[in-house]
Parts: sequence; structure tokens; C-alpha cells
Amino acid sequence: MNDNRKYFDSLKNIGPSLLSEGTTIRIKAHGYSMYPSIKPGSLLIIEPLKLKGDPRKGEIVAIRRENGLIVHRLVRIIIRDGKRYYIARGDSNSMADNPVPLEMIAGRVTGSEPTGENPLPANISANHRPLYFINRIRVIFIMIRNRLAS
Repeated sequence: MNDNRKYFDSLKNIGPSLLSEGTTIRIKAHGYSMYPSIKPGSLLIIEPLKLKGDPRKGEIVAIRRENGLIVHRLVRIIIRDGKRYYIARGDSNSMADNPVPLEMIAGRVTGSEPTGENPLPANISANHRPLYFINRIRVIFIMIRNRLAS
């Protein structure tokens, strides 16, 4: 494994580690899965989950993944074999994520700050009915526009 890969692997674990220790973090959003609520380049404030109790439907949460954190909206809570599982989905994703136990939810998005890329803060308010299909169409047009512009 080269040195750059080792460096990247250690960096992707810093956010989840800090959250598990009770530290609030700020991360820059990448990708369009939460468009239009969160646009690429938005600076998100993520608080550890334990600061405000279990997540609720409609909130935006940070979920631990093999490659770091993913930020999606909590769309459903299910109970399977007496254990609670959480299902999240990006506001412009065609499908929901796989159910995860509470231990996989690292934190919740509690705020956003403007950046040079996005002068307006992200809209992190609870939303129980994102317009998935419309948001997906918007993202497709953005991707086409970006390809034509480059």
C-alpha cells in the first residue's frame, strides 16, 4: 500500500472517531445525493448522536460506511427481531439505503455554514416528503449541463 493510500485511509476514519468521542465536526458535502437541500461544497455541522438522543424521521444523519461517512435523510424506523433499524435515503436518490442499527449512525446534521462554493447555507430542516423524482431529474440536468460546459 502506498503512502497516499495509508494517509487517505486514516483520514476517512477521523470524522467517525471524533463523533464517537463526543466532538462536533464540520465536513464539506460532496455529490448530489441530498440535492437540493444540500449542494456539493456545503459546509455541514455534525453533532454526535448522543448529545440529543435517538434520531427521528425526517432528520439528516451521518452514517458510518466503509469509506467514511454518508449524509442522508432518515426516512423510516423499523423494528426487526426486537431491534430498531434506521433507513435513510438521499433526497435525490432513486432508492433508500439498507437498514442500519443505531450503532452505525455517527451523528446528526444540526447546521450548515455558507462557503465560497455555496453562499447560502444548506437547508437541513426536517423534511418528511422530499420530492425524490423531481430532485433526481434536477440532478440529471445539472450533470448534463456540467458535462456540456467542460
